[in-house]
Amino acid sequence: MSSLRKIVLVRRKSRLDGLVARYNTVSQAAFVMASQGQDITDYQREHDTYYRQLDVVREKVTPLGLVQEVDREFLPNFIFGPHDLVVAVGQDGLVANTLKYLDGQLLFGVNPDAERWDGILLPFLPAQLDRAIEEALRGSRQVRQVTMAEASLGDGQVLRAVNDLFIGQRSHVSYRYSLEKSGKRERQSSSGVIVSTGMGSTGWYRSLMTGAEAVARSLAGKSAPRETDYSFPWDAPFLRFTVREPFPSRHSAVGMITGEVRAAEPLTIFSETPEGGIIFSDGVEKDAMDFNSGAVATISLAARAGNLVV
Repeated sequence: MSSLRKIVLVRRKSRLDGLVARYNTVSQAAFVMASQGQDITDYQREHDTYYRQLDVVREKVTPLGLVQEVDREFLPNFIFGPHDLVVAVGQDGLVANTLKYLDGQLLFGVNPDAERWDGILLPFLPAQLDRAIEEALRGSRQVRQVTMAEASLGDGQVLRAVNDLFIGQRSHVSYRYSLEKSGKRERQSSSGVIVSTGMGSTGWYRSLMTGAEAVARSLAGKSAPRETDYSFPWDAPFLRFTVREPFPSRHSAVGMITGEVRAAEPLTIFSETPEGGIIFSDGVEKDAMDFNSGAVATISLAARAGNLVV
């Protein structure tokens, strides 16, 4: 294998790292937690396991090419090469967060703590990684394509999502806007619009739809909701949107509450809220664009797709 091949290793900080950043030392963090009746032992165990397995990953990939490491918080500004191989070591959220910054590069999700995390998006253990990379390069590993969502503003800003986009108020209170799709336009007031991909359809979207079904069945005098599968394929050629807590009034309607977004049928949202409006992706509010009165967002399928090795 060419030594010129670059492997980008994406890592994350542990919960213990977060405590140390807040309290300066492990002992001080332990003291504060103990004073509140909590134990730091599990934090330490998780931290030690993560960094031990991160070393195993380094050992496996170093012979395969040039390795460059990047922390999760620097992903928005990191430039990936078109032929880079990308390895994300962490939880499912790290894989999703990494995937939306890629443009066709192969991504390997590695589970550093299989006893702790189920890892739906983490099919590989650290010790398996070198073999998985070699098999993927030979074409003997399955690669699942992931459709991504994209929100674009008139000023050129673009935000992509692997799981979902949220359009609404930062504080999640009532947000005023207009929706336009397939020639129809409607003014609404709600606590936000969720746009889900196939990968995200088992998460926030499922929760919203399950809740709506439960309320409807309860009002109809029926029992608890059946196990409805609201998911759709990761590579589906569409997205699904749903309006959260829509409010009907003289100035807001509830006729366009859910639907599909396709390549030829994007969803356009016109903000009518003076301040506090936001669009964020994949549950990360720091990864966001302001969206206030006068701004127009086009929600569509991203031109690029993710490639997750399984």
